[in-house]
Amino acid sequence: MPKVRKPQTLAQLKRSEYTPVSVKEELRRNLIAKLKTGKPVFPGIVGFQDTVIPQVENAILAGHDIMLLGERGQAKSRLIRSLVDLLDDEIPVVEGCEIYDDPFKPICRSCKDRSASEGDKLPVAWLPRERRYGEKLATPDVAVADLIGEVDPVKVAEGRYLSDELTIHYGLIPRSNRGIFSINELPDLTERIQVGLFNLMEERDVQIKGYRLLLPLDLFFVASANPEDYTNRGRIITPLKDRFGAQIRTHYPVTIEDEITIVEQERERFADVDKQVTVPAFMREIVAELTAQARQSGEVNQRSGVSVRTSIANYETLVSAAFKRSLRLGEPTSPRISDLPMLTASTSGKIELETIEEGREDRIFDDLVRKAVHAVFTRYYDPRPAPV
Repeated sequence: MPKVRKPQTLAQLKRSEYTPVSVKEELRRNLIAKLKTGKPVFPGIVGFQDTVIPQVENAILAGHDIMLLGERGQAKSRLIRSLVDLLDDEIPVVEGCEIYDDPFKPICRSCKDRSASEGDKLPVAWLPRERRYGEKLATPDVAVADLIGEVDPVKVAEGRYLSDELTIHYGLIPRSNRGIFSINELPDLTERIQVGLFNLMEERDVQIKGYRLLLPLDLFFVASANPEDYTNRGRIITPLKDRFGAQIRTHYPVTIEDEITIVEQERERFADVDKQVTVPAFMREIVAELTAQARQSGEVNQRSGVSVRTSIANYETLVSAAFKRSLRLGEPTSPRISDLPMLTASTSGKIELETIEEGREDRIFDDLVRKAVHAVFTRYYDPRPAPV
């Protein structure tokens, strides 16, 4: 079947069946199509089927920007990046545009001038969904120039006036126009920068070195925050928080089965290891139970959380210990209970204790291991004597 040639100019695009829609309408339309098929909307996201995902779906259907609130290692970033799959395969943009203007309605000065001079001959390029996602980790040193833009001295040196809009170098947010933009750990942004985001989300009034630009950007905003950071390291200013239509709380896996599924999905795999090492089901459970016990322990700082990465790292360490034994013995093997002390190295860097005393960390870890082994053992064997 011959490949259909995509429109390459504005005139060809007008003759095609393409109809431009906003990003939020696009996400909503594609979500509705997925929901009608009954297929998972976010495949690979485990444990959120009855809690987080329905709320995300509701927010998209309502056209709301989203704030994800949760401790570290709760798949916030993974869920945000999965939203890209709800975008169209590709969309038309003005060829060469820094902020991916819609050929039907350009918003930057350069594209407006080109549209006026070239008319229907305006060149059109096609932008794939993977390039329609922008992300920034919020840190206190993030500047307005990083997110919104700055005057480009090179463009000024080329002969343009400072008052010329064409001297502006756009930041990450304008460069995510017609796509999804995510800010991780939003409370770490200074309040001054948050005010700039508020104006951009609501007023479309962006000031760069005294300029007043009306940039009606087409964006779907998603942000993440840790509850501990919310109160200790920083805060989200009320006007900005009010602009997010949905605040959704994430969580750790509720069941051991979900934790094991995530571990098997995310762990590092090596072909030679898989041939030599077989992991019994009860050893997988012990690894997951160890993390579950840490999340319940009064000795562990629960405000910072115990990430699923703890289970993943512990599982990889356990398999590595068994593989090393198989190399020395020259035969296949399985992880043993005696391998569990090896998990100290992969656990200690991922949990924070309430009190720090010399040698106490090892004692706490040993206690967690004993509790995990006991919990799994009692699932398989009832030590009480059978009734006569």
